[in-house]
Amino acid sequence: MLKAERVEYILHRLQTLYPDPPVPLDHSDPYTLLIAVLLSAQCTDERVNQVTPALFARAATPQAMVQLSVDEIRDIIRPCGLSPQKSRGIAGLSRILLDEHNGEVPADMEALEALPAVGHKTASVVMAQAFGEPSFPVDTHIHRLAQRWGLSSGKSVAQTEKDLKRLFPRDRWNDLHLQIIFYGRQYCTARGCDGRVCEICRTCFPDRKHPKVTRKA
Repeated sequence: MLKAERVEYILHRLQTLYPDPPVPLDHSDPYTLLIAVLLSAQCTDERVNQVTPALFARAATPQAMVQLSVDEIRDIIRPCGLSPQKSRGIAGLSRILLDEHNGEVPADMEALEALPAVGHKTASVVMAQAFGEPSFPVDTHIHRLAQRWGLSSGKSVAQTEKDLKRLFPRDRWNDLHLQIIFYGRQYCTARGCDGRVCEICRTCFPDRKHPKVTRKA
């Protein structure tokens, strides 16, 4: 199967499996989404969704968040891991939103990436899921599957993102990155598939004889 054929097959199959992919992190607006995405670094979405209700009950706006101390934030978010860095980031970005953005989350990649603890992936998720701007956030699931499906050989998530953006239609990016994540969690897991087990891997590479070794991001 040629790469262009794989791209078309993957688009069709994922759209069939996940026609309306939900945003996995519970949120009510761009600010609560930003905080939830920040908390999801090296943490499962399920755990984040267990922690954020208590945090947002105390502070669901930048105005309320800056009233909490870093220690208070850290105590609430501790189950998410990396709580010292994340709590400082949440406190810092909330203050900057108030001082520089009138308390609003900016719908701008550069401005988002300038916030404490907000990297390219977090900013991309917010742009896609809060503001509907075409974006293609790449996490470890997407990086792994892109290599198993022969769509990228990038050594970094940044290169994988560039490769995928070249291959897939811009108007599909926002849904597609969620669809790939869901498929990776359900069918093409890190240990459950080695590039020869799940339906898409078997269809794209029916003659693959050996496990696909992926380059870690």
